[in-house]
Amino acid sequence: MQQPPSASATVFHMIPGGPRPVAPFSHAVEADGFVFVTGQMPDTPASPGILPDGIDAQTRNVMANLETVLAGLGLGLADVVVARAFLTEFKRDYATFNETYKSFFPPDRLPARTCVGTTGLAYDALVEIDLIARRGTAPAPASNPRKD
Repeated sequence: MQQPPSASATVFHMIPGGPRPVAPFSHAVEADGFVFVTGQMPDTPASPGILPDGIDAQTRNVMANLETVLAGLGLGLADVVVARAFLTEFKRDYATFNETYKSFFPPDRLPARTCVGTTGLAYDALVEIDLIARRGTAPAPASNPRKD
């Protein structure tokens, strides 16, 4: 596990055993307690560039890759505050993607999220997800919905 940087340092992380980057980037960049995790693809570290069929399997692989990067930094999905998801077959895959994605988080601890349709991703993937995590996040009580 890599050591967290000082509050003012910016650190560029490559995680041993992590997914192989498909382009020139770090697995994560950390600054001021925030950790920006690069979008992950649905391949595996053992089989770079080989993708499973279907949005469910691809989403599970992406989430596993994100967990690998976070774990390498001493973090987990509970530390995630924002997620951005990209789907190449938005209308077809959105509902299934949501069901799979939400299974990785407690119902009262879902990160803020944006999900957009896109025309293409590396490896012709169906899904890519990037994250922002924050060190030292402790579960806060869920807000109560407004009742008018």
